[in-house]
Amino acid sequence: MRILFRLALLMVVTGALFGCAHNYYNIPQETLEKKVRTIGVAPFFADPDSDIRHPDKAAILSIVRAYNLKNEKELVARIRSTGIFYAVRPVSADPDRLFTTLVWNRERRDDARIIYNKYFFKKDDLKQLMTDNGLDAVLFVTVSGLTKPAKVYSSNFLSYLETDYNYLSLSAVMLDREGNTIWEYPNFRRDVPSYPMFLSLQYPDFDEAAANLTEKVDVKFKTVAGVNAAFAKSEPSSVPNGPDVSTLYVKQFDEMLALLKTYKPLFSKEKEKETPPAPASAPVYYTPPAAPAAPATPALAPATPQAAAPAAPAPQPAAAPATAPATAGPAPITSGDIVPEQPAAK
Repeated sequence: MRILFRLALLMVVTGALFGCAHNYYNIPQETLEKKVRTIGVAPFFADPDSDIRHPDKAAILSIVRAYNLKNEKELVARIRSTGIFYAVRPVSADPDRLFTTLVWNRERRDDARIIYNKYFFKKDDLKQLMTDNGLDAVLFVTVSGLTKPAKVYSSNFLSYLETDYNYLSLSAVMLDREGNTIWEYPNFRRDVPSYPMFLSLQYPDFDEAAANLTEKVDVKFKTVAGVNAAFAKSEPSSVPNGPDVSTLYVKQFDEMLALLKTYKPLFSKEKEKETPPAPASAPVYYTPPAAPAAPATPALAPATPQAAAPAAPAPQPAAAPATAPATAGPAPITSGDIVPEQPAAK
């Protein structure tokens, strides 16, 4: 029994030590640090042609667009505060126009038992966007409609209805200049992938079935006012002095940030913080060492008075040693291709 307890304790400790060293990116962390220094966050998209089955689809899209605009700055600030990237910049553009320009296809996918919408982007337009904004990668966030099976319980948890429900889902992808996927959400590099829905647009009416003494439970759509109230529910920002954030977005941002954070190797030197750029007149990468202090000249005893003699010429100061050329700084990062890792087994 004692041996089993020790083995269980060892497994827990090992998991705590090495479980945090998981890389959720499709490239090695070393490549990420060297070649993905500046990222942009595009304005949040609302896919108008996705599977939104609400009878007042236009009103639902209007609500999504309004709250996307209100909450997207929170994600930019939170990613910036992590220090993962050298710079995080919002991309200024009209979200609907940018979506039409960049996205050429959408697929409803079922990977590792995760149902989600996957988007495909035009490589030439994507590269032009990054070149114009001086970016190494761009993060795209899209809210779309999705229908999938689920089991929903009644308020007293005594009954449930398992059927297809219509949802709003939030997905994200980070792409480099060549259109390679650096990171994605939902993320399939987790040991057990999960993907919580953004908001359910439907609910089973158990109360009506009980009132009518029937076992048949109807699935109904939430009202536009109810959907708007769900988006309007807010909480304080995690960023100092930030405005309140919709609770729906906070839950998704928490999931995304947990998967965006990079691990730190347990037994190697900790990464140094970024140094702010020095003025143009000062060396950036190398500071010459201070010249060693000249040894003090011993004081001479006063000479005995003698007959006046012609004054000797004053000794000329020794010529200053030539300053050693500054050592060249580290080679600039080249824009080599990022080689994606093999995706995790499904």
